[in-house]
Amino acid sequence: MTDDVAAVQRLRDLDDEAFGLRYGADRFTVSVLANRLQYVVEHMCSGLLTNAFSLILRDWYDFAATVSGPPGEGYPMSSVSNSLAVFFGTMADGLRNTVEEFGPDELAPGDLLICNDPYRTGTHVNDVLFIRPVFHEGRLAAFVSLRAHQLDMGGVVPAGFSATKRDVYETGLVLAPQLLYRNDKPVRSTFNLIFDNARFGALLLPDIKTIHQNLKLGERLITESIERYGLPAFLGAIRYRCDVSAESMADALGTVPDGVYEGEEHIDCDGADDSVEYRVQVRISKVGRDIEIDLSGTSPQARTSINASVLDTKTAVGMALKLLLDPSTPFTSGTYRPVDIVLPPGTVASAVPPDGAVFLFWEGSGPVLLAIFRALASALGERAVAGDFGSLSIHNANGMLPNGMPWVTTAQCGGEHGPWGATRHGDADNYSVPYLANNLDPATEAIESDVPVVVLRKEYTADTAGAGTHRGGAAVLKDTLWLAPAEHWSSPLHTKRSSGFGVHGGRSGAAGAVWLFGKDACDVGGEGRLLGTEDAVYANAVPVAGVLDPETHVRDLEHGRYFYFASTPHWRTEPGAIFRYLTNGGGGWGDPRERDPEAVRRDVRDGYVTIEGAAHHYGVVVTGDPETDPEGVRIDADATARLRSVEGNVR
Repeated sequence: MTDDVAAVQRLRDLDDEAFGLRYGADRFTVSVLANRLQYVVEHMCSGLLTNAFSLILRDWYDFAATVSGPPGEGYPMSSVSNSLAVFFGTMADGLRNTVEEFGPDELAPGDLLICNDPYRTGTHVNDVLFIRPVFHEGRLAAFVSLRAHQLDMGGVVPAGFSATKRDVYETGLVLAPQLLYRNDKPVRSTFNLIFDNARFGALLLPDIKTIHQNLKLGERLITESIERYGLPAFLGAIRYRCDVSAESMADALGTVPDGVYEGEEHIDCDGADDSVEYRVQVRISKVGRDIEIDLSGTSPQARTSINASVLDTKTAVGMALKLLLDPSTPFTSGTYRPVDIVLPPGTVASAVPPDGAVFLFWEGSGPVLLAIFRALASALGERAVAGDFGSLSIHNANGMLPNGMPWVTTAQCGGEHGPWGATRHGDADNYSVPYLANNLDPATEAIESDVPVVVLRKEYTADTAGAGTHRGGAAVLKDTLWLAPAEHWSSPLHTKRSSGFGVHGGRSGAAGAVWLFGKDACDVGGEGRLLGTEDAVYANAVPVAGVLDPETHVRDLEHGRYFYFASTPHWRTEPGAIFRYLTNGGGGWGDPRERDPEAVRRDVRDGYVTIEGAAHHYGVVVTGDPETDPEGVRIDADATARLRSVEGNVR
C-alpha cells in the first residue's frame, strides 16, 4: 500500500456518528439494505432467465438488471446483476439519458419507459433498455431497469448480427425514449411500432411481458425495503455501495506505479472491404489514486457496423480496470470516480450517427479492454493478465423450415466462446466468453432443438495455447452441419494476428480462422464419418477468414494470405454444408522454460500440446503415444535438461 492510499480516511474508519450523518442509518441497516439491493437485481434476472421464450435470453443470458437512485441523487447505479458485463457501464448513463430526455416529471407510478438508441444508451438496437420508476409518497425514489436483447428489431439482416451494415438506417428500428406501459397498461402505439418492424413478434411479446412483470417485482421489493427502513436509509445504502466501489478502485490504482503507459490493439478490417485496418490506441497516465485513459490515437469510425459507442467504450475501460485491479468489489457508478476517459467523437470506439453504424459494438470496445491489458502489463509485472480470444467471431444464420416456419440463430454456431489468457494464479480456462462478456454457453441440445443444425464438434486444438509458466487457454474448434437451406453472416474480425498476447515472459496464442465446407464434406447419416482435422481436408474448403496458405488453405501466419471475411457479404448454403470456426488461442504467463515438466506431460496426455510442441515451446522431451496410450506418456528427464540448458531452444 502506498503512502497516499494509507493517508486517505477509510469508510471503515468512520465513527458511528459520522457514518450515520453520511448515510442516514447505522452500519448494520445500511449493510442489510446494500445486500438487499443486490438480491433485487438477481431476483429479477432469475425470473427472466427461467421464463424467457427467445433463445438469446433463455440460453445466452443476454440481459442485465440494475438499481439506480433518483435524479436528485444524480442517478447513482448501486447494483448490477451477475450477467452480461457489456451492459454494466452503459446502463447508468443510458438510464440517465433516457429519463432526462423523456422528463422525470412526466413519469408516474406504473410506467415502463424504453429506449434502444446506441448513441443514447449504448450497445445496439436489439438491446432494449426497460426502465421502471419507483415512487415513495409521490416522489421518485429509485429506478429498476432491465436491458434485454430482443431477438429481432428489424433492419436489413434478420436478428441483426452482421458487420456489413453501413448506417443507422440498416441496423434496425431505433426507439427514442418513450412509454411502453402507462399505469401498467400497454401503450398501443409503442407496441405497434415495435411489432410492425420486428420479424419474430411471437417470441418478443411474451418476453416483453415477462420483463414487465420482473420489473414490477423489483419495484415491489424496493418499495417494501423503503417502507421498512425509511427512504433516508435506502438512499444512504445506494450511496454507500457506490462509495465502496470508488474507494476500492482508488485503492487498487494506488498499487500501480505512477507513470505513462501505452498499448494498442487492432481490428482486421470492416465490412466494406479489407483496405482499412483499425487501431485502438490507449495512453494511460497514472498518478497516485487516479488514472486517465486517453484514446485520442484511435482510428476513425469504421464504414460499417463494427463500431462502439462512447458508452460501450466507457464500459470496456471500467471492466478492464476491474478485472486487472479490483475484481472482488461491486461494479457501480462509483467505479469510475477515480477514472478519467479522454475520447474524441467519431472513432471506432466512439462512433457518431448516421454513418458510424453500431451493431457489433463488442468488436469496437473489446480491443479497448485488451489495449489496456497490454498497456499495463509492464506496470503490473507478475500481476499482468494475458489476452483472451478477442473477437466473438459471431455467426448469424436464418432460413425457412418446410412447414413455412422461419428460424434464426444468434451467437450459437460461430466462435462465440473460447479461451482466456493465463495469470500468475495458473493456467487459463479453455472455454469461456470474452473478458467483456459474462453469458452462458447454449447447450447443444437447445441449439439443435431450435434450428436445423447439428453441432458436430466443439473441441480444443493442440499447440494453439500461448506457452508459459502458466499456459494460456487452447483454441476452440467448432463444426456445425446445416440441415436446411440457409443464409449466413459470418463476422470474424480478429484473425490477422493473435489477440491472445502473452505477459510476463509468456508467449502469444495462435490466430484463428473460419472455413466453409460443401455438403459432401462428411457423411454423418451414413457411415458416421466426421470432417477431419488434418491439414489435407482444408484444400477442399472455401476460406471465409484468416491468414491461410492460398493453395492448401491451412493457417500460415508467416507466409499466408489474409482472406477477407466479407468477400462474400453473406453466404447461401444447401443442406449438408459445414461451417468450421477456430478461435484465437489465449496468451501464456511467464517463461515457458519455467513450466513444470509434469504439467507439460499432462498437457500432452490431454491433447493441449503435441509431443513436438512440448519440445519446441517448453523444452520438454516427452515420449510415448498420447493417442493410443495417453497414460503411458513419459518425460525423458535427461533429454529435457539438455534441451532446456541451450538458450534459444524454447520459442
